[in-house]
Amino acid sequence: MPALKVNGRTHEVKAAEDAPLLYVLRNDLALNSPKFGCGLAQCGACIVLIDGQPVRSCVTSASAVAGQEITTLEGLSTNGKPSKLQQAFIDEQAMQCGYCVSGIIMRAQALLDQNPKPTEREVRLALDGNLCRCGAQNRMVRAVLRAAQEG
Repeated sequence: MPALKVNGRTHEVKAAEDAPLLYVLRNDLALNSPKFGCGLAQCGACIVLIDGQPVRSCVTSASAVAGQEITTLEGLSTNGKPSKLQQAFIDEQAMQCGYCVSGIIMRAQALLDQNPKPTEREVRLALDGNLCRCGAQNRMVRAVLRAAQEG
């Protein structure tokens, strides 16, 4: 399989051509932020950014994204310091169990990259495809709006 560029670093990975990107990230590269939720591209827990676009890594083969820039939650921080969006999630206490939050933050990051000042409605629409069973959605929306405001 061709090399993968993940969080700004190139990795040589020995995995089957059809191996899901999620498995390669977690098992081969020890990046544990993307989670296995449903395995059917329905919950969003596995979302990573591929060239800035949110992609469900559970149904995307690693070989299909070789040569593209893959970003996980770990790639948003700088020198161990949370990004503005990550810090806003912390400040708003916008998570409970935390299982879904990586995928939600990655989708929110893609939104903010495309639209730095979204409305509440735009944030809600962007996050609509991610499931959270803890009921923290309102705090998550506030966190995204806070990060946008702090720009």
